[in-house]
Amino acid sequence: MAVTVETLDKLERRITLTLSAEEIKNEVETRLKKLARTVKADGFRPGKVPMNVVAQRYGFSVQYEVMNDKVGAAFAQAAGEAQVRVAGTPRISEKEDAAEGQLQFDAVFEVYPEVVIGDLTAVEIERASAEVNDAAIDRTLDILRKQRRTFTERAAGEEATDGDRVTIDFDGSIDGERFEGGKAEDFQFLLGEGRMLEAFEKAVRGMKAGESKTFPLKFPDDYHGSDVAGKEADFLVTLKKVEQQNLPVVDDAFAESLGITEGGVEGLRADIRKNLEREVKFRVAARNKQAVMDAIEKAVTFDLPKALVDAEVERLVANARADLKQRGIKDADKAPIPAEMFTAQAERRVRLGLSLAELVRANALSATPDQLRAHIEEMAQSYERPQDVIAWYMGDQQRMAEVEAVVIEANVTDFVLGQAKVTDKVLGFDELMGA
Repeated sequence: MAVTVETLDKLERRITLTLSAEEIKNEVETRLKKLARTVKADGFRPGKVPMNVVAQRYGFSVQYEVMNDKVGAAFAQAAGEAQVRVAGTPRISEKEDAAEGQLQFDAVFEVYPEVVIGDLTAVEIERASAEVNDAAIDRTLDILRKQRRTFTERAAGEEATDGDRVTIDFDGSIDGERFEGGKAEDFQFLLGEGRMLEAFEKAVRGMKAGESKTFPLKFPDDYHGSDVAGKEADFLVTLKKVEQQNLPVVDDAFAESLGITEGGVEGLRADIRKNLEREVKFRVAARNKQAVMDAIEKAVTFDLPKALVDAEVERLVANARADLKQRGIKDADKAPIPAEMFTAQAERRVRLGLSLAELVRANALSATPDQLRAHIEEMAQSYERPQDVIAWYMGDQQRMAEVEAVVIEANVTDFVLGQAKVTDKVLGFDELMGA
């Protein structure tokens, strides 16, 4: 018999399922008899419990289990015969007017939409590129030097200047009243690195060990401490110690301390360039992928299955709770997280997921084994033991699925860039790394 599919809304459909009451009854009896072979009950030997006792104890749960199995199988068969692509889980409800000897259920569900992707040749996309220059290598070297700097105390009478590490006591008050976080002893910070408010650093700059100073400081209106934001405080600061920083010289010994066994300083610069180029490549790719995804979202037209959006919202909420738990937030599982705040993000993800699937299907953009291997090998190069990393990925299906998703997105990005109206933009290294 042909399956009738009713259209209720744009994507919502309904199928009526008919089951034999006798078939349900027989299956319940069969399962109860099987269960009776092993069930235990006080006063009876295993396998000798009367059927009426087994039915009384387990009849409801077995009935529920059988109904679920039979209705699920009937829906799967009906959906297959009707050739509908079901999105999400159907809502099943029993009908009351079924014929004698039958059970009828309405299965209401959503179907996947027909994904219509617009003319990609009319889409405008800005494609970024960037290069690693000597200045970027020099800045990286400066960072490495600072990570290995040492400090020596300045001679008595020398003033604190930018780059120095200072040790201070401070005591602040607002309208004569102390406030939380406004007092500390033996507090250390580096002048000129922006850890403290500029007015605070300006007051300490030029002081000598043993000196004290009072000064006013107005907290910014957007200061993270809401109790003091926008208010003016009076501080008393005592400078207890001034230490100047000593940066290591960039020489062959410095290179060797960083694991460069050949080539000295030039070898170190070459290693830095290689690592920076790898990072630049990934960042450029991520930026261009984002531009392509934004363009795809604007170029597609179709309705979204609510079931898929709701499932994605649930996943995002679960991720948010997991993040709170990882941060040590108490009762993270009970934290009030409005699902509505994730709706737009969920809709974008579902829309892009369906769009990418259609682009991959229509243009043969699936990831090849060679592409997967090449991507893993490239990622592994930033680790000390690349072969171990490769084996770690290749030996797990879940990790390989994650790699496959990344490669497919890269294939789609390249395909769309090949179709669209592309404007190339060269980014400065700092602009890219700060993005």
